[in-house]
Amino acid sequence: QVQLVESGGGLVQAGGSLRLSCAALGRTFSSDTMGWFRQAPGKERVFVARITSSGDTYYADSVKGRFTISRDNAKNSVYLQMNNLKPEDTSVYYCTVWGFNYWGQGTQVTVSS
Repeated sequence: QVQLVESGGGLVQAGGSLRLSCAALGRTFSSDTMGWFRQAPGKERVFVARITSSGDTYYADSVKGRFTISRDNAKNSVYLQMNNLKPEDTSVYYCTVWGFNYWGQGTQVTVSS
């Protein structure tokens, strides 16, 4: 059984930083693209960032220059370093694997102004 387990969310003031982690359990995803989506209250889930198996990264324009995605294949994990956070970054952040319908339970990020 595959599980994606996110952690690292919390409450932070605008301008602060958080680091999200996602650990994949049950199978190895070192050959797959992994990444993050987020969903604000009353809004659709939207793309944030992804990283390919070779380490190429892609970002939504809204987070480019502030967020950095990385992965550790030895730990079967993907990370999202979020700097200079803004109130509009407030969302539940979800980890996923491209090509599979696997999603984590989500981790809440709240940025106060």
